[in-house]
Amino acid sequence: MNLEAFLHDLQFDIDQANEPNWETDWEAAPLPYKLYRDMPVIPLTGEIPLTLADGGPAERPDKDRIGHFLWYVYGITQVSHSWEQESSPDGSPLHSYRRFVPSGGALYPNELYIYLKIDGLPQGIYHYHAAQHQLVLLREGDFDQDLAQALGNRCDLPSCFGTVFISTRFWKNFFKYNNFAYRLQGLDTGGVIGQLLETSHRFGFESGVYFQFIDAAVNHLLGLDPQQESVYSVIPLSVEATNWSTSQSAVGAEDTTRKIKPIHPGEFDRSPKTKEHPMLSAMNEASMMESPSSFQKIKSRAGIPKEGRTAALPPAGSLAYDLANACRNRFSPGMDFVLGKVSKQQLALLLQQSFSYRNDLDDLPFGSRFPRVQIYGCFHNIDGLADGAYVYDPTERELRLIEPGDFRLDLQHGLSMDNVNLLQVPICLHIAGSRDFYKNELGYRGYRVLQMEAGIMMQKLLLAASAVGLGGHPLLGFDAKASDGLYQLDSRGQTSLIQIPIGHYRPKPWLRGSLLS
Repeated sequence: MNLEAFLHDLQFDIDQANEPNWETDWEAAPLPYKLYRDMPVIPLTGEIPLTLADGGPAERPDKDRIGHFLWYVYGITQVSHSWEQESSPDGSPLHSYRRFVPSGGALYPNELYIYLKIDGLPQGIYHYHAAQHQLVLLREGDFDQDLAQALGNRCDLPSCFGTVFISTRFWKNFFKYNNFAYRLQGLDTGGVIGQLLETSHRFGFESGVYFQFIDAAVNHLLGLDPQQESVYSVIPLSVEATNWSTSQSAVGAEDTTRKIKPIHPGEFDRSPKTKEHPMLSAMNEASMMESPSSFQKIKSRAGIPKEGRTAALPPAGSLAYDLANACRNRFSPGMDFVLGKVSKQQLALLLQQSFSYRNDLDDLPFGSRFPRVQIYGCFHNIDGLADGAYVYDPTERELRLIEPGDFRLDLQHGLSMDNVNLLQVPICLHIAGSRDFYKNELGYRGYRVLQMEAGIMMQKLLLAASAVGLGGHPLLGFDAKASDGLYQLDSRGQTSLIQIPIGHYRPKPWLRGSLLS
């Protein structure tokens, strides 16, 4: 299968994208977290703050504060036992180690690494060991210049106290989802980025996302085998004004790797056997960037349709909430949605989020005024809003009607699995983006960038839903062609990337234990 056909099938015909007769081998399942052997370890405090108010103090962190930050971004926060036939065919309970971000099948294919320069710790590159809540030292030393070159000299690294690397381990969810894992991995990474951006703000950290960098140099720095694991985003952190430059140096991958010795830290993975994932490896290789000359900007190309009547939303301003509380209460209801009235004010608070963030795709310092991924939605039982399919205009903060009517049954028929009862859901959002996956600007890397941006918006919406007392359940098993037709996306060169039902819910019958201190 050629790569363009593969990406098309990932979006519109997943059975065609996956290998035929694929069966999950649960005996080959990897550990839910990455383990290193015989490496220096630095424990982090378990005394986690239980509230995260809006806008923390802008001060250089110490080891304890970094530990709090990493735990809220990607720590293991909950252990649950549930009985799901799909995941436990023998009837035994399914044990899940959950985090504050959602992940397909709770498999969490991402890993967090961080380059730290703070008092009380050796300067160097660490892996965040989520299971033990500790840092594993992979490289000790000053890597400002090496990392700056890998980013094309577009960031003043000496002014940053740390830099986070979010990687993807291909086998981590390929063993269950086959080639569909490639789509999941981009969205999961975006969810982690979204959580990191929200957490950074609460801790008073300045942050920004680099989607474009010299892959071989960054993977080499972290000691990763790019056939098994690769970095998807690089996020510098600072507490002071940091220069994000648009200038790019001509340094290449070989220049940034040959002066740094390779490392081969010992890893443990309980999988007795792994299978090849040729399509994921091919996509990763085709997405690699070897020089800053490949770095590009992306302009928003799809505007909001101006035809159709509008529905004004009440002024809601920005939604201020306790992030820690919203994280603890975030819930994916599944079959536990319960139809209830949603006020227009709640809907406004949910939608009127700021989706601008500093990144290396925009010409403007803090993101474009109009996001590249947009929100469409089917609404039912909203006070003061007629049932119908709408698009949200973030510039005017209003909804624009595309098609009147109640589309819950149509959306239900489009699900590949009956794991959500959409007849009980008042809000069903679709995040949409470019149908060509930014291929003209970024080549095959554009696909995963688009998925990551959709994941960032997904996480912001889920946290906002939790803050206003609602639950949200991200879905990829939906008929994208049908939803594209409903919103008339084809004519605007867009497609639906993820579906998020949002509404009231009843508590789920499961056993779970909090890991809060």
